[in-house]
Amino acid sequence: MDELEFMRGRVYGADHDDPGPRHGRHYAELVGGPLDGLLLDLTDRPEEELTDGVALPTEIGRHGPGGRAVYAPRTAGGRRYDWRGDVP
Repeated sequence: MDELEFMRGRVYGADHDDPGPRHGRHYAELVGGPLDGLLLDLTDRPEEELTDGVALPTEIGRHGPGGRAVYAPRTAGGRRYDWRGDVP
């Protein structure tokens, strides 16, 4: 994905009226699973989520409302987080 296409993506958790990424913030692409193709804003995330991954609330995963989709960085400091599965 080139930089221009990346910056057109929709950000996880953003308002539908303003779904795009903002300059000066750092994002990773979510790859696979229910949130595939969304961007995750990493700017203010704790260090452990940048290295170990994150469980993101979603209503469209395997466990429906209340479930979470687990994503972890493909490589340290990478711009892609791969889906690891869904948890209740």
